[in-house]
Amino acid sequence: MVDSSWAQLERSIGYTFKDHKNLQKALTHKSFVSVEKNFNNEKLEFLGDAVVDLVFSEWLLELFFDEDEGTMSKKRASLVNETVLSSVALELKLDQFLIMGKGEIKSDGARNPRILASVFEAIVGAMFLESGYEVAMKACRELFQSRIESLNSE
Repeated sequence: MVDSSWAQLERSIGYTFKDHKNLQKALTHKSFVSVEKNFNNEKLEFLGDAVVDLVFSEWLLELFFDEDEGTMSKKRASLVNETVLSSVALELKLDQFLIMGKGEIKSDGARNPRILASVFEAIVGAMFLESGYEVAMKACRELFQSRIESLNSE
């Protein structure tokens, strides 16, 4: 991948990777066969899923401290789901950077909501590993600011 492509992607997500191998791993679907065993985004996705849940749980608690737990859970679920995460991934053009096996490419895997949501979570997981919770949290908050504001108007 050309350096300018990495830079463009990093600008859109609001984070510059210290090691681009972490970004590459986050963008690599398990269908892609790599020389390096287990070089895919599954474990980063697992971690990123937990980080995203924590970011939104904390954020919603700050914004809606008077709401009950059930209401906040519904608000979080309205933000942290496959549809919304895949939509954000498309806004970031992550579909253009996915690294997948031939079968996934042929079946248009880059447009698959599950794959797109997973790659978003993997990127958050990679940010967390490189730079910690604060950095991952700030990036998520930037990317979801307008969606959170729409919850405020409900």
